[in-house]
Amino acid sequence: MLKILPNDTNDGILSVERIRGLPGYPGEERIEKGSVVVIECDEDIPCNPCEDICPENAITVGDPITNLPRIDPEKCDGCIVCISICPGLCMFVLHKNYSDSESLIYLPYEMYPLPEKGDEVKGCNRKGEIVCKARVQKVIKGKKLDKTSIIAISVPKAYYEVVRAIKF
Repeated sequence: MLKILPNDTNDGILSVERIRGLPGYPGEERIEKGSVVVIECDEDIPCNPCEDICPENAITVGDPITNLPRIDPEKCDGCIVCISICPGLCMFVLHKNYSDSESLIYLPYEMYPLPEKGDEVKGCNRKGEIVCKARVQKVIKGKKLDKTSIIAISVPKAYYEVVRAIKF
């Protein structure tokens, strides 16, 4: 069963509806086209490493540095470079139409042990609740990622906006 949190939660967890209203949301039309970043940041804090690292200049914060990051969805090619640089772990690259039945989600991962390609894991929503089965398609790690690995998981398409973490 698809679990979407209401707009007015008081627990600090962003609802899907709230995320769709953020300047880091690329829009449903762009999500249909292929891999693109979704920036789930709603904190007015001084932060802009995503703007500095984006090779396509698709992410802007501007002045003041406390602006929310904004995505230019037509410039973003879903390169995943921004995921591991985000100190808030709030950047995800979505490929909604990875297959006829599955979406691919690239997410930041800072736990050990790392899963391995092919592992079946549990896909969790923003509250950490298990919502579906997922399969690890790729694990990207290395010194350049500054201890934040990137995990690519495939999930049933119905969960592409819901799953943001995994459990073994």
